Amino acid sequence: MMSSKHLFFFSSMLCLLHAFSNATEVHYCDKNADYNVKVKGVEISPDPIARGQPATFNIAATTGQALSGGKLVIDVSYFGWHIHSETHDLCGETSCPVSVGDFVIAHSQVLPIFTPPGSYSLKMRLYDGNQHEKTCITFGFSIGFGLGSESSVADM
Repeated sequence: MMSSKHLFFFSSMLCLLHAFSNATEVHYCDKNADYNVKVKGVEISPDPIARGQPATFNIAATTGQALSGGKLVIDVSYFGWHIHSETHDLCGETSCPVSVGDFVIAHSQVLPIFTPPGSYSLKMRLYDGNQHEKTCITFGFSIGFGLGSESSVADM
């Protein structure tokens, strides 16, 4: 029979394993660059993403320099093939001006129900209002095989 101390340890380890299994691994585009904006992590919800349903990407970051505006350039690849690009106003994805310190970029999007399931990679570059690159990251995400419960032919 397990003692309460062993049970607590076992439960704690399971929680840690669960947290690490759901963590999205982030890489900087240039490992030698000293980006002004440092990304702490990416949370994707739901994970895997359901086709035809809203997907949210929350990117936790910190900046050493205030940002009054800028843009996000997003490139998506599927099995290594570039398939999509989009550009967003930074102030549409976070509160501006961005003060020195921590902030979150939150982007939500509904993927069409005909989006192929599988593994994707996303590259996000953040530029300030003067077109200077402040960070560049890449990370992977998955789109599930099932359809979201709310999807319909009208979503096509």
